[in-house]
Amino acid sequence: MVDKTGTARPAERPGSVRTAVVWDALGPILSGDPCDVVDIGGGTGGFAVRVAQAGHRVSVVDPSPDALAALARRAREFGVEVAGHQGDVSGLVDVVGPDSADLVLCHGLLEVVDAAEALAAIRAVLRPGGTASILVAQRHAAVVARAMAGHLHQALALLDGDETSERVGARAGRPTRRFTADEISGLVEQAGFTVRAVHAVRVFTDLVPGSLLDQEPGAAAALVDLERAVADRSEYLPLATQVHLLAT
Repeated sequence: MVDKTGTARPAERPGSVRTAVVWDALGPILSGDPCDVVDIGGGTGGFAVRVAQAGHRVSVVDPSPDALAALARRAREFGVEVAGHQGDVSGLVDVVGPDSADLVLCHGLLEVVDAAEALAAIRAVLRPGGTASILVAQRHAAVVARAMAGHLHQALALLDGDETSERVGARAGRPTRRFTADEISGLVEQAGFTVRAVHAVRVFTDLVPGSLLDQEPGAAAALVDLERAVADRSEYLPLATQVHLLAT
């Protein structure tokens, strides 16, 4: 859950532990005057509805009609308005218009689309001085996770970004590409953005048993504190499941 500034409250459940660092980063942006926010691939509105609760005008662009229907139900449940548009990043400018957004959320999208084209579309819809919030899967952590699970050939392939073996029979929604912090920062800068902040997300969360968070009083809040403590420390970026960037 978030407070009126859009900043995450201490976690009451594991799901909020996973996104606390991102909400913290967005907090200063969402604490200002109401702004226009576009959430690309926002699905059922996990971020969008909370942003709308903070008083902002939010549009979600997603290719799935089922996800948009769930978004509409969630928005009604929380008593907010969120505009849902069926489409994808390739037609983003046509859907929301150029120079129409103060903040664009691009979370978990660049792994499954042409990243350069997507970033160009995001830049086209952002107003001058606008901010892009970019969240991507991080490759180094995936290598470690595969090795720990005994999938040594997959871990070896992932070392240099070759994820072809994972694409065969991949589940829907599974990342087909992962980035290092340097790679995603370079792509964002090549697209004409200035990277303002880089955060390590889910450094420890995926390593802590969910049963501990459910059964141990205060464990979830302590885990959020730990994630926050390392989010801005560059040495922990290679261990993070995800990397979050703010760029203007």
